Amino acid sequence: MSDISPPRSEDPVAGECVLTLEGASFGYGTKPVLANVDLRVEAGQLWFVIGPNGSGKTTMLRALLGLLAPRAGRVWRHPQHASRERLGFVPQRCEISPALPTSVREFVSLGTVGIRRPRRRREADLAWALERAGLAGMARRSYWSLSGGQRQRALVARALVRRPRLLLLDEATEGMDAASEESFLATLGELHHGGEATLLFVTHRLDIAARHATHIALVHGGGLRAGPRDAVLALPEIEEAFGHAASRLFSTASAGRSER
Repeated sequence: MSDISPPRSEDPVAGECVLTLEGASFGYGTKPVLANVDLRVEAGQLWFVIGPNGSGKTTMLRALLGLLAPRAGRVWRHPQHASRERLGFVPQRCEISPALPTSVREFVSLGTVGIRRPRRRREADLAWALERAGLAGMARRSYWSLSGGQRQRALVARALVRRPRLLLLDEATEGMDAASEESFLATLGELHHGGEATLLFVTHRLDIAARHATHIALVHGGGLRAGPRDAVLALPEIEEAFGHAASRLFSTASAGRSER
């Protein structure tokens, strides 16, 4: 069952536990998906939750968002992250209709729906979110005039406008070209290094996890292997899960080391 401690007023500091799964199992109906999952996430870490398509990443994401209760085991969230106001989520794509005229400002402001804040603070949070997402000066532009990479940044801004302390992203670089992807991931790196939020990025892309993560959670074979990036990348399960993609990654890394 879900276990949430009494609320505390202060935000978690670097190194403090913000999310824990202990022996947790998840599934739908009679179908088990993940079993005996252990995970400890600390404030200030940049996690990538990786695995091939169909491995259970969506189930893991729903569990992290608190949308799926464990069948067994324990889930604990820091009180500041258990609050809807302090949890941000970036989906793969926009859910609004292209037929609806929407400015970037209006789109990003949707992130504050259901949250009561003074107008001055809402304006300050909007400006901050646009700036952190690399969209400063674009508030009055049509959302639909943005490039694919800019739209993904707008999704991040929509999540950031509530000033979350925990930010989850679902395949957020899908459809981006290489330059947009690197720029987008650099923005996430700035959020991480700036201490604004603890990040968990769900993806099937081993290469970007290897370049950007501080920690990796590998969803594979109905279970989870999690820890610091280099330790997880060294596990035999990585090659089992990613096959040729893992081989290419490691051969490229080896070539880079030999050139140096």
